[in-house]
Amino acid sequence: MDIMTNGTWLNDQESQAWKYLVGLLFRLPPVLEGQLQREEDLSFADYMVMAMLSENTNEGVRMTDIGGLVKMAQPRLTRIVTKLEKLGFVTRTNSPEDRRVVIAQITPQGLSKLEQAAPGHVDHVRRTVFDHLTPQQVENLLEIGQALLDSGDPELSMQSHCANSPVAP
Repeated sequence: MDIMTNGTWLNDQESQAWKYLVGLLFRLPPVLEGQLQREEDLSFADYMVMAMLSENTNEGVRMTDIGGLVKMAQPRLTRIVTKLEKLGFVTRTNSPEDRRVVIAQITPQGLSKLEQAAPGHVDHVRRTVFDHLTPQQVENLLEIGQALLDSGDPELSMQSHCANSPVAP
């Protein structure tokens, strides 16, 4: 049976593509999470937050910007950053320009943990995803991600962070 959207059914090819995308959305996160948990005692969200912070080691990152990139609700992001802070991987301070703005920054210990975790994570991502794709498929995946995340839909938008952020490993 085809899937209907806005009164128009998905055609067979769209329906198949949608089913594969849904399969990836459900299966890939636990696979990535499992490797990081087993090898580094980090969640995928922990890793992604630290990876984003590692790109801005001097000035840190506004908590709202982190939440916008990883599409995470503020309470969940606060819990993750609090956990990382207790582990000594992250610090939080108020912005000197606006005390309402919280800046998160990776610590040297956090950077060390990320550098320890990155090779295994990147290898796992390569084996799980990229080793199964041709260069053309990787290019297509990039184009698909850009088309969806840069579509202008505010629910999907990665804003300007996408080009310079560690969305993957």
